Amino acid sequence: MDGSTQRHLEACATSHYWARQIRELGHDVRLIPPAYVKPYVQRQKNDAADAAAICEAVSRPHMRNVPIKTEEQQGALVLHRARDLLTRQRTMILNAIRAHLAEFGIVAPQGPRHVVELLTQLQGAASSTLPVVAKRAIMALAAQLASIVQQIRALECDLLIWHRTSAASQRLATIPGIGIITATALAASVPDAGVFKSGRQFAAFLGLVPRQNSSGGKSRLGHISKMGNGDLRKLLVVGATSVLRRARASDASQIPWVHALLERKPAQVVTVAIANKTARTAWALLSHEAVYRRIAV
Repeated sequence: MDGSTQRHLEACATSHYWARQIRELGHDVRLIPPAYVKPYVQRQKNDAADAAAICEAVSRPHMRNVPIKTEEQQGALVLHRARDLLTRQRTMILNAIRAHLAEFGIVAPQGPRHVVELLTQLQGAASSTLPVVAKRAIMALAAQLASIVQQIRALECDLLIWHRTSAASQRLATIPGIGIITATALAASVPDAGVFKSGRQFAAFLGLVPRQNSSGGKSRLGHISKMGNGDLRKLLVVGATSVLRRARASDASQIPWVHALLERKPAQVVTVAIANKTARTAWALLSHEAVYRRIAV
């Protein structure tokens, strides 16, 4: 902390809550990313060393701050994290059911829908190749799977309600490759797009730019840096995959720059390029409070 009304905190767990509490006392609170504080920690890590490192980091020019999230934005992020956890649990149960049934020669085609159909058949008819104890265990997993699917749908309904109350999320949903899930995640994770000077900086924050290893005037670019929020990057890449699939199925005149890239680059590189452009477009819409409009080429 310094002697003025500004109060600096490290953007760690519970920091947004305490920032809101301290702000209510009349202070100007600034959150600093932990990655920017760590280089200034001297010798061993403790509370005193962390406080000294924060003071040292604050004095550096061009130090960036983390926007303080509201309770509503943090609530939307809790919905996303809960949905992501349940989605991973659903995948684990599906893989377990498939593996257990394969031990008895019962194999279903790929895809969750086929596993659910197979479970419905097993529940309705007595199978001679499946022991009773094994069937009872698999049916227990099936009940857990049905419960998780229902909970995921309930969380998605809550996200839809939040989306309809957020003007920023509704503007983001107009961008090709961004649906309700990605729009709500972006709107909740980026409270203030003004902290980024440009869309390129926002894309770099998400790790959608090449990693640089340049020296002596020679520019060396590698794979994407994968820095920043991995969940947002994953959602943007998944959305870009959908855009690429539609571009391949459509006429080259619809999205000419994508077809031009496909002639020179692999599909995965083009997908990341689309995600990069989507991130820049999202920053522009958040900064200028505009709606996406496609410009005819």
